[in-house]
Amino acid sequence: MPQQKSARRDALMAELHSEARRYMAAYALFNQAVADHLHLHPTDVQCLNLLSLEPEPVTIGRVAELTGLTTGSATRLVDRLERAGYVRRERDAEDRRRVMVAAVPERMAELGVFWRRLNSTWGNLYDDYGDAELTLLTTHMRRTVELSATQIERLRSGEFD
Repeated sequence: MPQQKSARRDALMAELHSEARRYMAAYALFNQAVADHLHLHPTDVQCLNLLSLEPEPVTIGRVAELTGLTTGSATRLVDRLERAGYVRRERDAEDRRRVMVAAVPERMAELGVFWRRLNSTWGNLYDDYGDAELTLLTTHMRRTVELSATQIERLRSGEFD
């Protein structure tokens, strides 16, 4: 249910929008620093993140879907990750014509160690939150992911041209 307009709410919304812009910029800069550290492109880092959430190897088409890239750009991304040793291409056991992108377990394990070391302080960020607040944050993140996908589609459709 939409909230009533008030001076207090307007001030809170202005503060929220400012902090959201800072949050997004901080995350983009953090992602760039991680990519620089790993000698990867920022999109490559996020692709590895998304691939780690997939239960099985995926096609280049799925990589494109996950990242929002064209299949040609996704192929080049997979080429970079393959050269860096994070993924390998494998023939699909059921359909030999299909090529699957599989994460290299040893490299992903190394990456996991890096993320755990890096994320140990991030985990502490949530220590002071109660269960209801964690639920709110999780819901917000899910809704943000969904809205982001919608906004990406709108941008790519030329709606804002």
